[in-house]
This record gives sequence, C-alpha cells and structure tokens, in this order.
Amino acid sequence: MWIKQEKVRVKSSNRKEKYVKSGPKAKSCLLRTVPVASWLPRYSFKQDALGDLISGISVGIMQLPQGMAYALLASVPPVFGLYSSFYPVLIYFIFGTSKHISIGTYAVMSVMIGGVTERIAPDSNFMIWDNVTNSSIIDTVARDAERVRAAAAVTFMSGLFQILLGVVQFGFVVTYLSEPLVRGYTTGAAIHVIVSQLKYTFGISPLRYSGPLSLIYTVLEVCHLLPKTNIGTLVVSIVSIVGLILAKELNTYLSKKLPVPIPVELIAIIIATVISWQVNLEMKYGVDVVGEIPSGLQPPVVPAVSLFSQVIGDAFALSVVGYGIAISLGRIFALKYGYKVDSNQELIALGLSNSIGGIFQCFAISCSMSRSLVQESSGGKTQVAGALSAVVILFITLWIGRLFEELPKAVLAAIILVNLHGMMKQFLDIPALWRSNKIDMVTTFLLTVVLNPDLGLAASIAFSMLTVIFRTQLPKYSLLGQVEDTDIYKPVEEYDQVRQVPGILIFRSSATLYFANAEMYQEALGAKVRTHTHTHTHTHTHTHTHTHTHTHTHTDNIPRLTADTIHLATFSLQLTSLLQTLFLTL
Repeated sequence: MWIKQEKVRVKSSNRKEKYVKSGPKAKSCLLRTVPVASWLPRYSFKQDALGDLISGISVGIMQLPQGMAYALLASVPPVFGLYSSFYPVLIYFIFGTSKHISIGTYAVMSVMIGGVTERIAPDSNFMIWDNVTNSSIIDTVARDAERVRAAAAVTFMSGLFQILLGVVQFGFVVTYLSEPLVRGYTTGAAIHVIVSQLKYTFGISPLRYSGPLSLIYTVLEVCHLLPKTNIGTLVVSIVSIVGLILAKELNTYLSKKLPVPIPVELIAIIIATVISWQVNLEMKYGVDVVGEIPSGLQPPVVPAVSLFSQVIGDAFALSVVGYGIAISLGRIFALKYGYKVDSNQELIALGLSNSIGGIFQCFAISCSMSRSLVQESSGGKTQVAGALSAVVILFITLWIGRLFEELPKAVLAAIILVNLHGMMKQFLDIPALWRSNKIDMVTTFLLTVVLNPDLGLAASIAFSMLTVIFRTQLPKYSLLGQVEDTDIYKPVEEYDQVRQVPGILIFRSSATLYFANAEMYQEALGAKVRTHTHTHTHTHTHTHTHTHTHTHTHTDNIPRLTADTIHLATFSLQLTSLLQTLFLTL
C-alpha cells in the first residue's frame, strides 16, 4: 500500500515537473501567436498615447473616403468598404507584428476583387423587365447581393491560404518576388484601376469584359460610348480631380508646418455631398450617387462554399499579392525604427484578418502606403493607432454613414485616380530598373496589362522563374586579368589594360555552379584553357622565329599553367558538382 502511494506521488511530481517545464514554452508560443499580449501590457501611455490618438483619428478619417472609393473598385456597395476598414484592422491589431502599417482597403486588391465579382455576377444575369419604362433594367439589389457573396467567398479563401502558408513557415516566399517584378505588377494593376473608373468619370455604362485582353476591349468600349457622356458627371469628375490635386500639393507644401495632413479627401466628400443634396444632382442631371447606406454592422454569414471552386485561383493570387505588399512596407518601417517583423506571423495575421473579415462580408485587404505614411508621420507608435482608426470607422458606420447617401460616385472615382499618383510615379523608375533588370519589369508590366491582374501575376512569376533558369543555363564565362598597380580584376576580352598573372588562370562564371549547368561549365572552362594555351604558344613561336634562324616551335619556356583560381562568390554550396567538375576539367 505504501509502495502504491509512493508511485502515485512520483507520478504526480513528474506531472508537475512537466507542467513547470512546458509552462514557459506555452507562454512563449502564445506570445508569438498573439503578439498584442506581449507588447500591450508594457504600453507606455505617457510616451505613446497622444501620438497614437492623433494618428488613429487621422487614419480613420482617411479610411472613410478610401474605403467607400475602393468598394467601387471591388464592384460592391460603398458601405462594404467601411466594413473592410473595421473588422480586419481590429484582427491585425491583435495578431500583427508591424507597428506602423495601416491595414485596410487597397487599390490593387480591390480591382482584383472587382474582377472576381463582375465575372461571377455580371449585369447580364440580373436583367428584369420594367413595366414603367417598358425596357430591361438591372436588378441592382440582387446583383449587389451576389457580388458581396462572391467577394466574401474569395476573401475568406485567400485568408485560409495565408494562414496555411504561415503555419508551414512559408513566409520566405516573398523573397522570390523581385523588386522589378513587384513594381511592374503594381504599375500594370494601376492601369486596370484607371480603366475601371472611367465609367464613373464619364457617367457611361460599358459592357463588362473578362479574360485576356479585357482591358483593351474595355478601353475600346469606353471610346465608343464617349458621345453618350453625362455632362453633369464629367463636370463633377473634373472639378473633383483638379481640386484634389491642388489640395494635395498644398498639403505637401505645408507638410513641415502642420502636425497632421489636411484631410482633403474627407473635405471633398463632405462638400460634394452637401452640393449634391442642395442641387439634387441625381434627379436634375442624372449624376449617379452612392445611394442607401444601411446603419449598423452586418451579422456574420457563412461564406458561399459553392463558389470556392470558381475562385480558388483568384484567392491564391490575392493571398500572395496582399502579403507581398504588406511585408515589404512593414520591413521598411521595421528597419527605420529598429524592430523586427515576423514574416510568418504576418501571414497568419493577414490570413485571420481576411478569413474573419470574409465571414463579416468584407473584401480582401492589405496595407496602404499613403495611410501608413500618415500613421507614422502623425505620431503613431504602435498598432493602437490602427485600433483607434477602426473605432472612428465604427462611429461613422453606426451613426453618420447615412449622411453620405447623396455623395456622387464620380467623386469617389476622382479620389481613386488621384491616389494612384504614387503608383504612376513608378514610371520614373524605369530608367534605373531598365539598366539593372529591364526584362522582369517590362514583361511583368505588359503581362499584367494584357492579362487580368490575377493571370498577370501567375504569368509574371512563371516568367521570372524561367529567367532565373535561363540565366544559370546561359551564363557569361570570362578570363580575368589584373589592372596594373591595382587589386582590380577585369575580363581580358573586354579590357586592354589588364595582364594575366603568369602561370595562373583566373576563370569566372556569371552564374552559380550546380548540377544542371556543371557540364556546360566544364566545357567552357576547358575551352578557355585551350584558347589561353594556344594564344601563348602562338605568341611565343612567332617571337622565337623572328629572333633566331630556326623556325621550329619551342614551348619549354612558355609560362606553364600551374593552378586554377576560381571566383567562388558565384558558387552555391553544392560542392559535389563543383569538385567533380574541377576534377574532370583539370
């Protein structure tokens, strides 16, 4: 009996030891998975609260017009842009690791969502007969409901992809998205954004095209419909665009004198709404307005599983693009302020933001550079600023959202077009990128413009991988010589003022040596050695002939090749291929 009690005590003590040992591990795992639990208890109200408060209000004010505007890109009612600026922001506040990026709606993501919603729920599927006008009209209520279902489904699925990639530690994948590829893709996507807003700018209703060359067909359709332009809408668009550009230039000029930027977009939608309500732009001039904005939040809805098979490719593209943009911007701020952004945790945070957001009928989000810069420059120190911006959106959605029902959609389109100036400035980087990696950027840009953004991304990544393969299969081989009186070595075929070290052949390959190109490397090295030996033999024989009476060749005095010095910086760690190649060559 006593022995049994002792055994029970031993087992009990062992369990306690296991719990004690596993406790710190569980806590560490919890803090990694839920980062807010590690930094929020140490939050300094004295140092950070005021800056986060000002920053949160400023970003929240920006989220209002941008959320409504980018909802137009996603082809869903504007109020769903407000939902997408609320739920995902709160989720990222809990799970994100970047202190400065502003999560919410983003132009490229929105236009990709718009391609999905308009493909699944085109206008032609919702035509009904109107007995009053004796003509066919679009049942916008049913169409918008189906488009919201499609947007929520693809958003939910993209979130699942991001969570899965984060769990399997796949955050490194973004390193394979080169800067020229990202710039070419975002610039090409910006062209799609511009074309998608032309219908709101001119007040026309072009047909919806999908698939490759859809952008070209849309531009041709818009040109065909230009004679039917709504003059009232065009005037509103021009005035809004000019006013926003001038106001943003004034903002830039006064940026050093003002603590926070002037909320020009908020001022624009307030003025436009008041004028539209006073003049009755919709009834008198046929200007399309936002329409009904329901107050309150949407209840959670199970995503449409039946649509998953139709949007799986789009969902994966959204997950990659959204993560690539967020982690790139997050690393910039992390480097500037000296903290670390966990790439895998960012995948999980964005995935939870999108998947939970999809349940609440949001569309896919990422981070916006303009909002992130405002969040940083206005004093934001932590993601408390992001949470406060979500509170601002919640207040607007619950109590004052309905005041913007008379807002012309042309004003929202103007906000989108003016906000694209950052992406359009990337055209100025073409000369620099052209010198370093022109093929990737130009090809990615053209593929994105000619194809849809989702197909363009897939084709661009495939092309980028092919170029890597071709570069390893078609490298440049050269013999190096020393520039006189320096430690610099240059190719002897390209520079006359270099000399080869006697008895040593320095051979360089522009590509990494691995099993796939080892044989070509061997052949190239052998060819260079033979050419080098033949050249020196010929030179020595020619000199000897003119110096002596006999003409037979002497090679005994030729500098003998005693070593191969290889530029190891171009090699990978595949030493087997390296050693085998050198053995066969030498």
